[in-house]
Amino acid sequence: MASLSSPQTDKASIEAFKRDVIDASVDALVLVDFWAEWCGPCKTLTPILERVVAASGGRARLVKIDVDKNQALAAQFRIQSIPTVYAFLAGRPVDGFQGALGEREVKAFVDRLLAAVPPAPGDPEAEVAEMIAAANAALDEGAANEAAEMFGALAQAFPDRVEVVAGYARALVALGQIAAAEAALAVLPADAKDPTLAQTRAAIALAKDAPAADDLAELAARVAANPDDHEAAVELASGRAAAGDRDAAADVLLASIARDRDANGGAARAKLLKLLEAAGFADPWAAAVRRRLSTILFA
Repeated sequence: MASLSSPQTDKASIEAFKRDVIDASVDALVLVDFWAEWCGPCKTLTPILERVVAASGGRARLVKIDVDKNQALAAQFRIQSIPTVYAFLAGRPVDGFQGALGEREVKAFVDRLLAAVPPAPGDPEAEVAEMIAAANAALDEGAANEAAEMFGALAQAFPDRVEVVAGYARALVALGQIAAAEAALAVLPADAKDPTLAQTRAAIALAKDAPAADDLAELAARVAANPDDHEAAVELASGRAAAGDRDAAADVLLASIARDRDANGGAARAKLLKLLEAAGFADPWAAAVRRRLSTILFA
């Protein structure tokens, strides 16, 4: 990790930036973190950036720029609030964000950009990352059997990699093998941390709470006959989610929240948040559902 945190002349600052960011971004993703000592949110974001970059296997790098000590660069990039992060590829800025995002959001941001970074020849970490990405893609496309086979093989080779074990468990959930998914996660240390782990646990919780498929028609009829039957609405949404129809599940829950957001202690809202967590809060679908929820809550 490079850092421009010492006072710099304008010339030295710009030369260092060219070396550490512009030139370095030819073969790697470079994140530029504009920060300052007095900035509280910066102290929250920087460790997250460091962890995500460290997990990239050298395909991403982090450069920290103290805006108070490098005012020429801050002015050049029109930094008006911090933390601000710019992402550079091929010598130019390609994306960025402001504010202290959570680790899940930062990882999604970096993973999306890393898709444009070719792996170094013979880089074993990059090869594993590609296999994980392929397994996740299969799962996202509904090919749960294929994803389970891919993640299962990876889990045998890398039993300590949280994202691999979590992916295997998610694939098992998609196949309806809930007990097997829980057993897969049981091998991980109690203090294991990864954004995908919370996502997987949420998916397991949703599946365990879901009613039997045979009950869905009855629940749908109850909700159609009485839209204020919020208990039935939550059960119906659970069943729809377990069947893989998250759009229908979200529609049912949002309709229930719109009628009475506090019904049954806010059960519909709690179930919707669990559905979003299972999808991954950075998922575009989850973002769209959150916008619909906000429209209801703040109308």
